[in-house]
Amino acid sequence: MPGHTDNEILIAAPVDLVWDITNDLENWPRLFTEYSAVEVLGRDGDSTTFRLTMHPDPDGKVWSWVSERRTDRPKLAVQAKRIEPGPFEFMDIRWEYGEVPDGTTMRWIQDFAMRPDAPVDDAAMTEHINRNSRTQMGIIKDKVEKQAGRS
Repeated sequence: MPGHTDNEILIAAPVDLVWDITNDLENWPRLFTEYSAVEVLGRDGDSTTFRLTMHPDPDGKVWSWVSERRTDRPKLAVQAKRIEPGPFEFMDIRWEYGEVPDGTTMRWIQDFAMRPDAPVDDAAMTEHINRNSRTQMGIIKDKVEKQAGRS
């Protein structure tokens, strides 16, 4: 059975600020602690193709891949997929934002399957993505809320 994750966080900041900060791809290396670089390869309307590079893992391996991301501001949603899936057979990601009385909810949903020769299976990757998503969401929450406090 393919992997599936679904994580959500409440950010005490206006939806416009959360949207703008989290969809500024060029700023991702400063927003996420796991990414060392983002290279935009092309833009076409609301669609962006980009290369994302991570910091080296504990074994010194640097992971990098190309993704396509399509934003839908009126629906407060983003669809993304890996173009170079690497160890994944496929990786589809959906970000959803919601305006709530205390700020903004940000939800990340990921559906994927690992290749048979990948270093981990679907269950292990599900656990890894859940753990990492919660960590990164917490970091993003802190950064966005600090910026909202300066506004």
